[in-house]
Amino acid sequence: MGAFETDAVAGLRDFRRRLLARPDALMLELGAGGELLVARLRALLSMAMLSMPLVNLLAGGKASETMVGLFGVVLAIVLSQAWLALARQRQRHRWLPWATAAYDVSLTTLVLAILAVDSPVTGLNSMVVWAFYLVSIAMTALRNDGRLTLFSGALAIAQYGVLAAAIFALVPNPDQLASIDYGTVTASNQIQRLVLLALMTAITATIVYRMQKLVDMSGTDGLTGLPNRTWLVHRFPVMLDAIRGQGGSLAVCLIDLDYFKRINDEVGHLAGDRALRHVVGVLRQQMQEGDWLARLGGEEFALLLPLPLGRAWERLEAMRRTVATQPFAPEHGAELMRLTFSAGIASWPQDGADLSQLLRRADLRLRHAKLEGRNRVLARDP
Repeated sequence: MGAFETDAVAGLRDFRRRLLARPDALMLELGAGGELLVARLRALLSMAMLSMPLVNLLAGGKASETMVGLFGVVLAIVLSQAWLALARQRQRHRWLPWATAAYDVSLTTLVLAILAVDSPVTGLNSMVVWAFYLVSIAMTALRNDGRLTLFSGALAIAQYGVLAAAIFALVPNPDQLASIDYGTVTASNQIQRLVLLALMTAITATIVYRMQKLVDMSGTDGLTGLPNRTWLVHRFPVMLDAIRGQGGSLAVCLIDLDYFKRINDEVGHLAGDRALRHVVGVLRQQMQEGDWLARLGGEEFALLLPLPLGRAWERLEAMRRTVATQPFAPEHGAELMRLTFSAGIASWPQDGADLSQLLRRADLRLRHAKLEGRNRVLARDP
């Protein structure tokens, strides 16, 4: 029972940590694609909603309700096109998901408030309009950011709660809170709606948490905790766009541990795993802001440095010397083993225009470093 409770507490802590933390680069890139998908979906839904005021009018609804609905739909269509234009831009606006999430919730509140001016019971019991709160919360799952889901849910609960409280306080006659078409507004059914908003927020947040776990599993190396090749492929175009916009340079370094197979054969695969983690730890200690290290597989790593070729060689050469002077212990009390690596460096844009070209050139130089005796860094073709 105690172990079950401990696992449950740890799971809740991880759930809370992931939802409240800023997503990593891969999640933000996927979220940017999700924002564009949401913008397209919002524009499509806005156009589809044009039929709702007409259906209401043909079904014998009040002309005032139809006009309010038509106003809300036209406003939604115009603004949805503006959000879509922003989402299509290559430049990523960090504020855009927050602004559109607030817009989705606030537009629903605005339409309900306008309806309540003419008929308080319509403003609080219009399920068709109120349901767009649920749609707004659900759409945040496409952005892969748990903070956005919690923000949208909290905003919907706060706005609708204030609206309901204001209507109850301002309506002098309780008879105005009952109608044949929309039933009777009670404090109980309004509280139930707030609970439903909270439940929808919790369900959507759980979906986002699950998506983040799956992305982590696909984009993170389980042994070292480094990003893997999948992460690198998704992240590199965004990184390159940023470097290009700043007029900077980018060096792609391929690092391969020397004689690593000998370690696995002589002292075992567990010691080999410890060797990999040791090298990663040493490299991380020397990395600076803007550097990225990824494990491509086996004993091969890719190091991305926002530097021109010459300075990148100096940095990586210093790392090579440091790794060579810091041996590791295969196990407690065992004799220390010396590790070295060979590396090849390619520079954008001189050596290639995309990741595959840069990796190919860096790999060619890495092979020459191996042929020349290992434990060296090459940044030029022989």
